[in-house]
Amino acid sequence: MAQVKAARPLELFSRAEWSALTQVSRWRGAWLVVHGWAVIALAIGGALWTWEVAGPLAGVPAVLLAIVIVGGRQLGLAILMHDAAHGLLSPNRRWNNRLGEWLTGAPVGSDLQAYRAYHLTHHRYTQQEEDPDLILSKPFPTSRASLRRKMWRDLTGRTFLKTRAAQVLGGWRALTKARAEGAGKGEVRSFAGNAVLRFLLVNALLLIVPWALGAGPWPFLIWLAALATTFQLFLRIRNIAEHACTATGSDDPFTHARTTHANWIERATVAPYWVNFHSEHHLFMAVPCYRLPSAHRALVAKGYAERMTIAPGYAHVLRMAAGAA
Repeated sequence: MAQVKAARPLELFSRAEWSALTQVSRWRGAWLVVHGWAVIALAIGGALWTWEVAGPLAGVPAVLLAIVIVGGRQLGLAILMHDAAHGLLSPNRRWNNRLGEWLTGAPVGSDLQAYRAYHLTHHRYTQQEEDPDLILSKPFPTSRASLRRKMWRDLTGRTFLKTRAAQVLGGWRALTKARAEGAGKGEVRSFAGNAVLRFLLVNALLLIVPWALGAGPWPFLIWLAALATTFQLFLRIRNIAEHACTATGSDDPFTHARTTHANWIERATVAPYWVNFHSEHHLFMAVPCYRLPSAHRALVAKGYAERMTIAPGYAHVLRMAAGAA
């Protein structure tokens, strides 16, 4: 099937407007990475401090809240890796890739290079049969019971275990095959750059460093609990909101994705770092995440909102996905 039609930015914006929207800041991407990790550290540190000072009665709710906050920032790291895949996290390609590989992708189990190839195919064939992400949106709308089962699997860690087991097994098979075929040291070393070993290495550091500083295993256990539960749930809801129940096979680039208005709770969980402006992202891949709100306001001001798929909130999207909206 032919590639989807792309928007023509200079038919929508002046050259000055488009230049401003596509300017990649030298510091904002790095600052967002720092922000994500700082929120994670504060959430975990606050929960452990509350437990130590006030005991389990206040400590248990604090830990549960930390798992929610950390899961939201883990999704935030994945979103920032997504920006790096588009070369938008830093104008310096080397720093862009380093941030995307080690500080955003690896901690949550993603590989920048593999994701970049996969994701650009998704943009090329959005909601077409060749779209590798179609599997995420095609099942919807579904029944409420089916959606509840999916979300329960996320919150009980089954999605995490299934995904990571498949990832580790696939990586081990690739390494075993490379050795059996007599791969050279360089080829074997290239395996060390894939998602499996980076994920294991970074997470090992997340366990060892706090423990060496006297915090024990508890910071890592909160991180891991979030990665296995709330991160999986928030990732699913984000995926549903972006493309589920949108036009399939449409020639109109304004219909390829959904923008969802998000309140502050949603921005802290399922919609970090402006990922809710997904229609704008599909229209204009060259716009960094922190400039998507400006792109949205400009499109609304120019009268394009009626052509776009815009939802009032994530609850509305979930009702639609469950066939109830």
